[in-house]
Amino acid sequence: MSAHRGRQLANATTALIVVAVLAVLYSLYFARAFLVPIAFALLLDFLLSPLVRLLGKARIPTPAGAAIVVLTLVGSIGFGAYQLGGTAQRFLDEAPQGIARAQAQIGKLLRPLARVSANAEKVAAVAGAPAPGKQPAQVVVVGPSMATRLAGTTQRFLGALLQILMLLFFLLAGGDLFLEKTISLLPLLTDKKKAVRIARDIESSVSTYLIANLGLNIVEGAIVGVALWAIGLPNALLWSLIVVAMEFIPFVGAIIMVGLLSLASLASFTDLPHILMVPGVYLIANFVQGNVVSTMVLGKRLALNSVALFVGLAFWFWIWGLPGAFIGVPLMSVFKICCDHIDSLAPFGELLGARADPKRPLTPSETIAV
Repeated sequence: MSAHRGRQLANATTALIVVAVLAVLYSLYFARAFLVPIAFALLLDFLLSPLVRLLGKARIPTPAGAAIVVLTLVGSIGFGAYQLGGTAQRFLDEAPQGIARAQAQIGKLLRPLARVSANAEKVAAVAGAPAPGKQPAQVVVVGPSMATRLAGTTQRFLGALLQILMLLFFLLAGGDLFLEKTISLLPLLTDKKKAVRIARDIESSVSTYLIANLGLNIVEGAIVGVALWAIGLPNALLWSLIVVAMEFIPFVGAIIMVGLLSLASLASFTDLPHILMVPGVYLIANFVQGNVVSTMVLGKRLALNSVALFVGLAFWFWIWGLPGAFIGVPLMSVFKICCDHIDSLAPFGELLGARADPKRPLTPSETIAV
């Protein structure tokens, strides 16, 4: 083969790879309504499969165990929604007044800047600056009301939740069906054993991460909720649950919480110490949880470097929106585990890994040649 022919082949291969990557990105984006529930169901399957196997050891059939686990999950969600329904409704009813009070407080804080701007305009007028012409009439387009948007969002959320729960039941009831099918497609016994090892590693690592992270977030939410209640912020219980949810989104979740709590404090208090205490309490709890407690509990499990973590979260948020931000870390963790066990993807696993992880060459029993 000539050098020119080789370059043409290399260029064609590169072009095909680029087209394939773009096709995957477009598919992930346009099929997000279909793929997001599947991703959530798979992650919940990793989390809850050990419970189904535990029930199986008690001689409970796998389908019955799956039904028990899913019904328990549905009951927990329903009970929590029922208990918090009144609080959430009051919060939504009071939101317009709270936003107005927050705007008034922000206006007071920005009043000195407004005076400076007014003085600058007077100076410009004295200097002979042209007066603004007649402002054209503004056309205000009235969009759907907040109640209409909320109803549409709730309908989509309930539909996605139903898909997740149904798929989760079938995954749990099927047990290791898809793993067995995958193993049957591999020709070599060693590859079959390695595939089982990869699946169990993903299940163990992801379930441990999710359980530990959920526990840490609940503890942090409880501490923040008690502190906010002691300060006197209304709806402290609801804020504690929002903290639990937002802590699943690294970096961005903390920024969102600081902004929301700052608005809530501006709407609830008039003195500067209380206004600063509300977001300050959360920042302290978040710093301790993220830099001390999480390191002690999780250790090096699923260690991802900060740059890869941030880029990955931005990617999944861009592709799937807020649901992608919630499940971005577990999805990246699954990808890293696969990279660590498949030799052709090992460089990607090394790039995703944290600096604290020493590079260890994989043995032949830990890799699958592809």
